[in-house]
Amino acid sequence: MLKGIDSKLNADVLHCLRSMGHGDALVICDTNFPAESVARHTGLGTLLRMENLTCGEAIGSILSVLPLDTFVDDFAMRMEVVGAPDELPATQQEVQDQINLAEGKPRPMISVERFAFYDLARKCYAVIQTGERRFYGCFILRKGVVGPDE
Repeated sequence: MLKGIDSKLNADVLHCLRSMGHGDALVICDTNFPAESVARHTGLGTLLRMENLTCGEAIGSILSVLPLDTFVDDFAMRMEVVGAPDELPATQQEVQDQINLAEGKPRPMISVERFAFYDLARKCYAVIQTGERRFYGCFILRKGVVGPDE
């Protein structure tokens, strides 16, 4: 255990988050996402896991240490519901709530069509699969910067 670090963040995930640079993107996905095959195409090249957590729980922990990019509109993306792109299922609302909490203000995620999401995911730095079993628990977060001390 480490002081001040959320215990849900395992060593592999912490190493990944620390290794990412400004603008690198991270997939956080549910159990139905083709995580293993997509992860092979990423910068890290191997799948990471945060099992027994919902996407909201995993992303809340990740955002306790990962700054989101403030320079781009695609700082956070969600997979669109097929046939209902504006629908925000409960799992996506929970993640949106975590983002708003971390940012201190509402910052809506953008939606991405399912197959476009898969294409984007293959270009990301890494994939973290959660234990989320609800549908449409698939997200991409873009890392921001930590500024200098004042």
